[in-house]
Amino acid sequence: MTDNLSTDNSNKESVTTQEKGSAPTPKTKPKKENMLINILMNIVIPSLILTKLSGPNYLGPVWGLVVALAFPVSYGLRDFITNRKINFFSGLGIVSVLLTGGIGILKLPTEYYAIKEAAIPGIIGLLVLLSTKTRFPLVKTFIYNDTILNVDKIAAALAEHKKTELFEKTLRFGSYLIAGSFFMSSTLNYILAKIIVMSPAGTEAFNIEVGKMNFYSFPVIAVPSMIIMVGTLMYIFRSIRLLTGLTFEEVIHDSSK
Repeated sequence: MTDNLSTDNSNKESVTTQEKGSAPTPKTKPKKENMLINILMNIVIPSLILTKLSGPNYLGPVWGLVVALAFPVSYGLRDFITNRKINFFSGLGIVSVLLTGGIGILKLPTEYYAIKEAAIPGIIGLLVLLSTKTRFPLVKTFIYNDTILNVDKIAAALAEHKKTELFEKTLRFGSYLIAGSFFMSSTLNYILAKIIVMSPAGTEAFNIEVGKMNFYSFPVIAVPSMIIMVGTLMYIFRSIRLLTGLTFEEVIHDSSK
């Protein structure tokens, strides 16, 4: 009798252990990025340091470059350690800071600054176009990502309605629109730099003109580019709604969850 009771107890313990062991372990999702902080840390703050604090009365050109680099480098490392992926904007910020700071330290001809201002958005636009030929189009980095949209729900609805291939065409056209916005920025950057930045590199006047360039670049360059980005986002929203039947509220990612 005692043997039977102990056998029953051991069986119950075994079943309980199996039930506990069979419970699925929740996977930790990568931490959502705050796009505003991303741009501030990688683009805005380094640019302000280079233009406002790299003069001889403050940090100087060398330490100005070092401090400006510290922001995108530290943010990129933190993001890589946390999410195990390279932060696109950190890479962009590091390249931009190195080029702008390098032009000032080496006192290169001012023409190089205009070329640099045109080259960065131009290269991004080219990468966006080339990425349409791969499995990872950059439109997913800028617009179709899980910080803005409920990507999992959209993908499930597209598969259910057998519209995945049609939606891939939508993303491809969205990529062309985004690439066009960067090519427009490249052209406007070059024209604006040629008009405003005329002093020799490495001088205080050069830093002031670069700051002035950054000030005017927002209404002249950023606003038109932002309009194209928003138009592309609206185009993708409309396509998702037509292809899946999901509402706007169902499509938008809920950051509170």
